[in-house]
Amino acid sequence: MPTEHLPIRVALVDDQQLVRSGFGMLINSQTDLQVVAEAGNGIEAVQALSATSADVVLMDVRMPGMDGIEATRRILEHAAAQPDGSRRRDIKIVVLTTFDLDEYALAAIQAGASGFLLKDAPPEELLEAIRTVHRGDAVIAPSTTRRLLDHVAPMLCAQTPEQEAHASAVERLTAREREVFELIAQGHSNPEIAACLFLSEATVKTHVGRILAKLGARDRVQIVVIAYETGVVSPGN
Repeated sequence: MPTEHLPIRVALVDDQQLVRSGFGMLINSQTDLQVVAEAGNGIEAVQALSATSADVVLMDVRMPGMDGIEATRRILEHAAAQPDGSRRRDIKIVVLTTFDLDEYALAAIQAGASGFLLKDAPPEELLEAIRTVHRGDAVIAPSTTRRLLDHVAPMLCAQTPEQEAHASAVERLTAREREVFELIAQGHSNPEIAACLFLSEATVKTHVGRILAKLGARDRVQIVVIAYETGVVSPGN
């Protein structure tokens, strides 16, 4: 069976059984999605995902024992260490939160999550978020992500060795890559960037790939965080 026709494998991590059951029924009702693992806390999630491959993880932030932030960090570290190039390397994590202006969500994104989603989001938004983050070609709720980062921007101001490395990497971008970088940071999609810069979408995608590589970023959400850290984007700008 060709890989592109396989369902997207989803793992659910939440300390509330009813939440997992509800999400599970919704996800399994879709022909292109399949729940392959469930966990009630971060420790169980790390154990489950070391034994079961998943494409997308819906991760609650606040859980007893190990929270979703530490679980996100450990799962992605384990995935990056896979030597065989398996699909587990490409795992994407979406954190679930109750409030859209939540410092926990920022911490999870900094730990490597690809975005965040409100627990009370409409069902169709949850399903589309899974598909979107699996494609890796868009930021989940970019306007919400921008509001979050505007809210916690002071937390990103203090210079750390990692942020200094990011600043150096940004300086190494070409003029065109810098233009694309700034537009990504403002929440624009590839088609919007292509229209703005009079480029083909394929060319924009190539530039995005080079920017991700130069910045050492996992995805577009990480690019936005780096843009805030380095002052390319400022709150309200």
